[in-house]
Amino acid sequence: MIMVNSVVYIYREEVNEIIKRNERKMKKRILSVAGSMAVLVMLTSVSAINVQASDSEMKMVDGSYLTTDDSSTGHSSSITRGKYLMTGECSISNAGLTRIYAYGSTTANQEVNYLATIVYVDQYHEEEDEWWQIYAWSEEAFNDDYMSTAKSVKVDRGYYYRVRANHIAGDEYPYEETVSFTDGIFVP
Repeated sequence: MIMVNSVVYIYREEVNEIIKRNERKMKKRILSVAGSMAVLVMLTSVSAINVQASDSEMKMVDGSYLTTDDSSTGHSSSITRGKYLMTGECSISNAGLTRIYAYGSTTANQEVNYLATIVYVDQYHEEEDEWWQIYAWSEEAFNDDYMSTAKSVKVDRGYYYRVRANHIAGDEYPYEETVSFTDGIFVP
């Protein structure tokens, strides 16, 4: 009888642990969805009338158009989808006179041991006709299928800025990796 009670007690503890683990995963997913929705609301609520040249008249530097838009979003190409890595996304939006909001996310096809997003903020230098990296950071996640990161970055006025991101996912090294980048937005 004591052995049966011990087995039942151990079984209850295991079930309680599984329930707690699933609750933590669900909270993570809810927070991820809420964060993504907040970014989406912010990007769509920034509305201004932009006079924009046609694509043929806009200048492109290293894959990014120089625009007067208030925000831009970039996605990894669909051909980079692998066994673990599904998509990568990054975005930039004007967040005031001297601030931009930069965001990056990585999505895996399934739960993986390792996820990472490295986000770079670039400033366009007209004299050299090239982008210069001015800020970067990275975030990691373990045993998950989605992760995102975002920051508000102080910038100088009068330049174009873009965001680039490296997206990494996998169960063991070498991990799958892809990139995404936005168009340049002007901070007046």
